[in-house]
Amino acid sequence: MSGGHGHGHGHGHGVTATGKHRRVLGAVVLISLTIFVVQVIGAAMTGSLALFADAGHVLADAGGVAMALGAALLASRPATGRRTFGWARAEILAAAVNGLVLSGMGVYVVVQGVRRLIEPAAVEPGGMALFGAIGLIGNLVAVAILFKARSDSLNMRGAFLEVATDSATSVGVLVAALVIQTTGFTRADPIVSLLIGLVIVPRAIKLLREATEILLETTPAGIDLDEIRRHITEVDHIHDVHDLHVYTVTSGLPVLTAHVVVDSECFQDGHAPQLLDKLQTCLAGHFDVEHSTFQLEPIGHSDHEHPTHA
Repeated sequence: MSGGHGHGHGHGHGVTATGKHRRVLGAVVLISLTIFVVQVIGAAMTGSLALFADAGHVLADAGGVAMALGAALLASRPATGRRTFGWARAEILAAAVNGLVLSGMGVYVVVQGVRRLIEPAAVEPGGMALFGAIGLIGNLVAVAILFKARSDSLNMRGAFLEVATDSATSVGVLVAALVIQTTGFTRADPIVSLLIGLVIVPRAIKLLREATEILLETTPAGIDLDEIRRHITEVDHIHDVHDLHVYTVTSGLPVLTAHVVVDSECFQDGHAPQLLDKLQTCLAGHFDVEHSTFQLEPIGHSDHEHPTHA
């Protein structure tokens, strides 16, 4: 005989961490697209490859933020019989794509920087500085909009990282323009590009790694399964816990499932529901796991389970 129970006798998933900031993401996409158009015009007027590359950088980042926004909209859709967590995992897929895009972007910046060191391009530094400043102002506005929400989910962190790197790129354009204007040293542009690329790549890899860990359903950082097991077995009438799994569906939604071996008398004297309440109060209080599902089993029941339950 066994029992299963969900916290609060139900699992409403609500709006995801990224979904709470849909308007913020929409505003950032509009700002980024505006910067893109302005910088393309600036590149055409000044002949600056740096501005054109920066415009491409902004466009790629706008696409990344747009994917995060689209994923948030999908994630807000209700659960169904086929998709019991709704589209919440779409946020993590978008974060993985963002990580890939950022990684490719960083590599591209490095490669282009090396090429421009070998073959520097002539530019008009005054116009380059003007359009670079316009891009910087727009990016700083986007950074300010995203600042408070940057830690709420992987996608919000990715979006913040994207506009922050755009700001760094705009600063690089301004620095390169100043150096070219005052010294005529045209290789300042590729040197700054290389520095920006070396900042982008490791951060992008970190974002991609975190998204991959969630997709592979690894135990969330900061959660010790042995510690959880100890807390569970310290509850009266509980003898053992097995088939213990903790994973993350999407940012802010850790999930735990476990088989718990209890005294057989608990199923006869009506004590089982009290055990479930104690277990879930313990998990929510000590480990911040609100979504948990337990299968209560009498002693000896594990002998009848499939070998994969361990």
